[in-house]
Amino acid sequence: MGWFTPYKKRANAFNYIPRYFDPEKEARELRRAELTGRRLDDAEEYVPGKYIRTQREARAARKEQERDAGRSKVLRMVMLLVAILFLLGVLAPGLTSLFTQVKRKPVTVESYYGDFDPSAPITIVPNDYEEPETMND
Repeated sequence: MGWFTPYKKRANAFNYIPRYFDPEKEARELRRAELTGRRLDDAEEYVPGKYIRTQREARAARKEQERDAGRSKVLRMVMLLVAILFLLGVLAPGLTSLFTQVKRKPVTVESYYGDFDPSAPITIVPNDYEEPETMND
């Protein structure tokens, strides 16, 4: 029967396939190491605490780099601010004198519109237009 039963017929299987393991490559490297007369794990002797020290030193170097980068960023911002203030100090008097030298002539209604006064009331004139009589022959 295909109904639910609380008992399993087989145990759960653990199917682990290593993703980065190549048995042929491992065998090749082992043969090559035997032919050259050296062991694969003899590259450097392990000293207790070696990996902890290297992590600590790397962390300290990274923090020092970040600190130096922060200092240089602040220095760059200060230099940019000084340059902007200097340019404003040099250019501002020239610009203000340029604007004060320009004398604007006030625009009057007569000079802009001619003899037409836009603020005057509009007079409505009745349509006196008559069509001319056409000659019918």
